[in-house]
Amino acid sequence: MLCKRIIPCLDIKDGRVVKGINFINLIDAGSPVELASHYSKEGADELVFLDITASIEKRKTLVSLVNDIAKEIRIPFTVGGGISELNDIEALLKAGADKVSLNSSIVKNPGLISDAARQFGSQAIVAAIDIKFNGLEYKVYIKGGKEETPLSGLDWCKQAADLGAGEILLTSMDRDGTKEGYDNKFLKILTKSVTIPIIASGGAGKKEDFLDAFKIADVDACLAASLFHFNILPILELKNYLSKNNIEVRI
Repeated sequence: MLCKRIIPCLDIKDGRVVKGINFINLIDAGSPVELASHYSKEGADELVFLDITASIEKRKTLVSLVNDIAKEIRIPFTVGGGISELNDIEALLKAGADKVSLNSSIVKNPGLISDAARQFGSQAIVAAIDIKFNGLEYKVYIKGGKEETPLSGLDWCKQAADLGAGEILLTSMDRDGTKEGYDNKFLKILTKSVTIPIIASGGAGKKEDFLDAFKIADVDACLAASLFHFNILPILELKNYLSKNNIEVRI
């Protein structure tokens, strides 16, 4: 059995790590290089970096930041935000990223998943999908959660997997920053619907939330931000708890 993964997420805005609730009300959470180094030493299995206000002007800054981070850590890391073409992916992978996370760009151009998987390998391509329940169904949102699309959350996840994504990073916008637990109802359906690994994101507030996501929804990894950034829950403490509750993790 593959070990379950614990992944801190660093949302980056203007070169700093920030954290909000339901994608708004952002507050500063520190230096990305310092936090990356800390998590690498503390036992994180991977890291995710998302440039949440990406633009063409900031792309060079992000590549430089990836380079700085790669020198500091010894664990895989994924970078996303504003990546819209193969050249962007190539630049980030060359700078030291192990994977790239694609979100808005693949909704507009689904073929980018296939092209990227063909050129760089599926293992390097993460489909980042933000969903929100509208009272009737889960819809996909893009542009940092600001724009609703007509896409069904489950259908789009299935399509991304079929097109060659190696992993899905599934964020529940309803749960983001609320500390009320992951959306295990949707995640359980998703893990039974696709064969690629699923990373749960949005809602972690305590150790039990991670355990529930692994046991109820059978996700492959859990991602969290503020719990780790503000040292509410040290990663080693979380992993020891999971291990005692029969979840296979690397300690």
